[in-house]
Amino acid sequence: MISRTIGEILDETAEDYPDNDALVYVDRDLRYTYKEFKEKCEQIAKGLMALGIKHGDHIAVWAYNVPEWVLLQFASAKIGAILVTVNTYYKSHELEYLLKQSDSTTLFLVGGFKDVDYVKILNTIVPNLSKSRPGKLSYKKLPYLKNIVFIGDEKQSGMYNFEDIIKLGEKVPDEEFKKRQDSLDPQDVINMQYTSGTTGFPKGVMLTHYNIVNNAYYVGNVMGMTEIDRLCIPVPFFHCFGCVLSTLNCVVHGSTMVPIEIFDAEKILQAIEKERCTALQGVPTMFIAELQHPDFDKYDLSSLRTGIMAGASCPIEVMVSAMSKMHLKEITICYGLTEASPVLTQTRRDDPIAKRVETVGKALPNVDVKIVDPGTNKELPPGTPGELIARGYGVMKGYYKMQEQTNKTIRDGWLYTKDLAAMDEDGYLSIMGRIDDMIIRGGENVYPREIEEFLYTNDKIRDVAVVGVPSAKYGEEVCAFIQLKDGESSNEEEIKDFCKDGISRFKTPKYIIFTDSFPMTASGKIRKIELRDIAQEKLNIKYRKS
Repeated sequence: MISRTIGEILDETAEDYPDNDALVYVDRDLRYTYKEFKEKCEQIAKGLMALGIKHGDHIAVWAYNVPEWVLLQFASAKIGAILVTVNTYYKSHELEYLLKQSDSTTLFLVGGFKDVDYVKILNTIVPNLSKSRPGKLSYKKLPYLKNIVFIGDEKQSGMYNFEDIIKLGEKVPDEEFKKRQDSLDPQDVINMQYTSGTTGFPKGVMLTHYNIVNNAYYVGNVMGMTEIDRLCIPVPFFHCFGCVLSTLNCVVHGSTMVPIEIFDAEKILQAIEKERCTALQGVPTMFIAELQHPDFDKYDLSSLRTGIMAGASCPIEVMVSAMSKMHLKEITICYGLTEASPVLTQTRRDDPIAKRVETVGKALPNVDVKIVDPGTNKELPPGTPGELIARGYGVMKGYYKMQEQTNKTIRDGWLYTKDLAAMDEDGYLSIMGRIDDMIIRGGENVYPREIEEFLYTNDKIRDVAVVGVPSAKYGEEVCAFIQLKDGESSNEEEIKDFCKDGISRFKTPKYIIFTDSFPMTASGKIRKIELRDIAQEKLNIKYRKS
C-alpha cells in the first residue's frame, strides 16, 4: 500500500520522468512536461496560500475539463486544501446547497457550460458579489465563502482572475510552501465529491490521499499503465472517473494526460491520432458515439491498447467493436462508487470477452467484497443475488457533516453499496441494478439488468433501459425504453415477439416506449428515476388497473 500524499507522488513522478509529457491539450496547443507541470502546480499552490487558504479549507471548482481544473487538483493537494468538485450541470439551487453544505471558502468557475451561464447564476445566489472587492466577499447565507476566482480572460465584478492567483503566489516564500506540504498526512481528507442525490439531499463524500492514491495505483496496474502510456480523457474531471481513474492514475504511473474539454466524438478521435494515445476512458455511450462517427474510418487509432469502459452496462457488440475497430484489446470494465474511491472490482486485460460484458470483474487487490441478504446480512452462496458490500483501503472517511447517514452506509468497516449483485465461483461480479431498482412483479423478483442484456442482443436496438411502473394487479410491471439504431424501425409487438423465446413471460416488458435519447447524469449514467416518471405520465398508468 502507498502511504504518501498526492503532492509527494507528483514530486516523485516529476523527479523520475521530468521530461515526459504530463499534460497535453491538443486544441490549445498546450503541453507541460512533468517538471513544468509540477512547477505550475506549485505556483498556483502558493497563490492559494496567499489567498489565505489553510490546511483543511474547502475550495470548490465549477468547470468542465479546462487545464486550470487539473492544475488546481494537484495544487490544492500540495497545501492540504480539500477540493470540492462541482457538477457541471448544476443550476442555482444545487450550487447554493453545495457551497453552503460544504463550507467552501473559495469558488473557481468558468463562464458557463452549454446553456448554463455560471456567472449569472452565481450573481443570483450572491446578490452583493458585484459590489464586493475580490477576496472580501461577505454574505450571511454563505458565511464561509470569501473568494471567487474566474477562469477566463474577462474581468468579472467581485472576482479575481486565475492569473491573479499566480501573481499573488510570488509573495509566498518557498520555505513556507514546503513547510505546509511537509505537514500533510496521507490520511487527511483531500477530495470531496457530492453524490447525485437521487434519494434525499446530495452528500459530500470525504476521500483521503490514501483512499484515492491507492485506488489510482491499483486500477492503473490492472490497465497496465506505465510512463510510456498516453491516456485520452473525455470523462468529466468532477467525477471520480475523471480525477482519480484518469488524472491521478496518470500522475501515479508517470503517464501522459490528454484531456478533452467537452465531450466531442471527433475531437477524441483527432486527439488519439495526433498524440498516439495508448489508452482511452469513457462510458459506453461515448464509445458508441466514437464508433458511429461518420469519419471514424479516417482516423488512425492503432496506438490504442487499454482503457476503462464504466458507468453503465456494456452491450457486447460495443465491446467487440472497441476491441477490434479501436484496437483496445486490453480494455477493462470497472465497477465502483464514489464512497469507495471509486473502484471495487475490475476485469483483467486478458479476460475473455464474455467476462468483460457479463461481469464487472473481480475485486482489486486489498479489497474484500461479498454478497449478503439485504434483510439478514447473511453471506449468500455463488450465483445468488443480494446486496454487494465491501471493505478495504478505499472506503470513504464518511459523509461531511452527516454522521447518521455515514453510520447507515458504513457498518463494522463494511461499505453497504445498495447495489444488487451476484458473484460467480471465480469471484466475478454481475451487477443487476440498485436494490431500489429491482422490480417485484406478482411476487417475482425481476432484475432490470438481465432484461436489458437480453434486449441488447436484438440487432435493431442501440440502447435500452428497463424500469418498473405501478400495477394494481401485480404491484409492478416491466417497462422498457428503447433507442433504435439509425435507419431501423420496430414496434411494440415485434419487441415482445423477440422476447417470447428468450426470457420468461413475467420478465417480458408489458410496456415498450421508443425514444431518441435518455435523461443522463453528467457522468453518463441513465437517470432511471426520471424514466419512471416519464413512463407513468406517458402511459397514464398512475391509477390505471393492469
